Amino acid sequence: MADKKVLLVGLDPALVDYAHFPGLDEGKVLAGIRSDEARLRALGYDAKWCLVDRVETAEAVVRERLRRERYDCILVGAGVRTDPGKLALFERLINVLHQQAPQAKLCFNTKPSDTAEAVQRWL
Repeated sequence: MADKKVLLVGLDPALVDYAHFPGLDEGKVLAGIRSDEARLRALGYDAKWCLVDRVETAEAVVRERLRRERYDCILVGAGVRTDPGKLALFERLINVLHQQAPQAKLCFNTKPSDTAEAVQRWL
């Protein structure tokens, strides 16, 4: 699995509207991100986070990351995917992933602590 590259795309935890995620806050999300990245690495994946800030720059940030490396699996985090106010951002990111990394499996987590399980479903 060491040769399996995983890109984890998420919204910068400082920008998440936690009203949509009861029980979570920036500290808990950051801890979850760090923990699951370490867990994926312990499982043998080459996993890296790509945190985006807003719609205007998110596409360019992800596109540039995909130009630099080829990924086997890409996860889009719940902070982007499940907040109704981020629907346009989610659609834009999915289209960038589709265009720039058609070979990659896409997966989705439900919370910061189940990222590894989402990746393992596809790799």
